[in-house]
Amino acid sequence: MGPLAMIAAAVVVLPIAATVARLDWSRAPELLTTPAAIGALTLSLATAAMSTGLCLLLGLPLGYALATWRSRLKPAVRALILAPLVLPPVVGGLALLYAFGRRGLVGEALEDAGISLAFTTAAVVLAQTFVAMPFMVLATESALGARAGHHEALAGTLGGSRTRTLWQITVPALRPALITGTVLAFARALGEFGATLTFAGSMPGVTRTLPLEIYLQRETDADAAVALAVLLVAVAVTVVALAYRPLAARPTDGAGR
Repeated sequence: MGPLAMIAAAVVVLPIAATVARLDWSRAPELLTTPAAIGALTLSLATAAMSTGLCLLLGLPLGYALATWRSRLKPAVRALILAPLVLPPVVGGLALLYAFGRRGLVGEALEDAGISLAFTTAAVVLAQTFVAMPFMVLATESALGARAGHHEALAGTLGGSRTRTLWQITVPALRPALITGTVLAFARALGEFGATLTFAGSMPGVTRTLPLEIYLQRETDADAAVALAVLLVAVAVTVVALAYRPLAARPTDGAGR
C-alpha cells in the first residue's frame, strides 16, 4: 500500500507545491493587501461562515431524518439531496437561478413580497449552502447509521424523553461527525465558484468572493492570481488542521477507559 499511498499523496500535494513555488514572494505582501484582495477574502470568510452555520442548522436534522426514515422512497430522496455533490457547479447555479431568480419558481413570489435574492450577498450564501450541505447530511447520516442505538434505548427505559435523549446522548455522540461535516462544508463553501458566479454574479464587495477574484486576476495579473490562490490554500489548510486537531487528540475507547 505504501507506493500507492505515495502516488496518491503526490497527486494532491504536487499541484499545491507547484502553485506555492510559482508565487513571487517579493511581491506577495503588495498583491495580498490590495483593496480587491482584502474585500474578496473578507466576503468569502463571512459568507462561508454563514453558509456553514446554515449547513449545521439544517443538515443535522436532514441527516437524522434520512438515517431514521424507513420508506421505499428513501433512495430516490437521498439521491436528490446528495445530487449537489456530483452536479457541475454551473448547473447548480442555473438550478438556483430558476428556483430563486426574479422569474424563478419561488423567486417571483419573493419578488412580489419585496425580497430579492439573485445577485446579492444572500445569493452567495445560498449558493454555498446548496453545494456544501450534502457534506453535513452525509456525515450525520453515516455516523447515525454506524450507531447501534443501545444508549438511546436504555435512556428510553429510564424514562428519558425523545428530545432529552436526542440532545444529551445522540448529538454528543455525533460530535466527531459534526466536526467533520462542518469542516468539509466550510471548505466547500470557501472554494465555491461556478454556482456563485451563475446565481450571484461578480460584483465587487457584494458577490465577488476570493475564487471569483482569482479567476478575474488570472486574466490580467497572473502573479496576483497565484498569490490569492496560495492565500486560499493556506486558509483552507489551516481551517482543516485546526478543526481536526480535537479528533486526532481524542482518545480511543480503550485509552479512555
